[in-house]
Amino acid sequence: MRLLLVEDDVDLGNVLSQFLEMQGFSVILARTGEKGLEIFNSNNIDLCILDIMLPGMDGHTLARKIKAKIKTMPLLFLTARNTKDDIIKGLRIGADDYICKPFEPEELVLRIRNILRRTGKSYSDGIKVGKLNFKFDQLLISGDGKEHKLTLKEAELFRYLLQNKNKVVKREEILVKLWGENDYFMGRSMDVFISRLRKYLKPEKTIKLETIRGVGFLLSGRDL
Repeated sequence: MRLLLVEDDVDLGNVLSQFLEMQGFSVILARTGEKGLEIFNSNNIDLCILDIMLPGMDGHTLARKIKAKIKTMPLLFLTARNTKDDIIKGLRIGADDYICKPFEPEELVLRIRNILRRTGKSYSDGIKVGKLNFKFDQLLISGDGKEHKLTLKEAELFRYLLQNKNKVVKREEILVKLWGENDYFMGRSMDVFISRLRKYLKPEKTIKLETIRGVGFLLSGRDL
């Protein structure tokens, strides 16, 4: 699931983005409404999280433009003003939910999942990888009549590669992100997990998991 998060507070935006990615979502972060609209128009987005009080184009204006393009796009508003007018205005635009600052990231995740469930985009349905299906919450890759149960680290690694699909990801970046440090022995473990993932992906001929010698890894394919 790819989320668009538009939040001008740098610290809050970074914290929310990282937390949502830890929960299995792919997140594109924008600081302004104008940039958010540009990202929305050039990416396949499953749900938008919009701060109302943005510099320049505010969240309500951005939401109208998004809804004008895709009427059914799920929207969740972040607001620092728990006022009746803001809430009603957002709902009239077509917001599915809103959450008042300050809030716990866990609450945001629950609200996102509830919206996705109601709109038929539940994350538990998994991510399509060509003809295969990846379910992070079940640690499972299935397809071609087979199921492969993953370890948690395999699932985290595959999720991270999916979040960075069609671009080279450096070895040290993955090690620091998933293992906490760039360590030789952890690197050897990662190589074993990469080898296993390749085996799981073998039935899907349109997807490639390549080792870029001396750099890192590239997960690519036209059906990603």
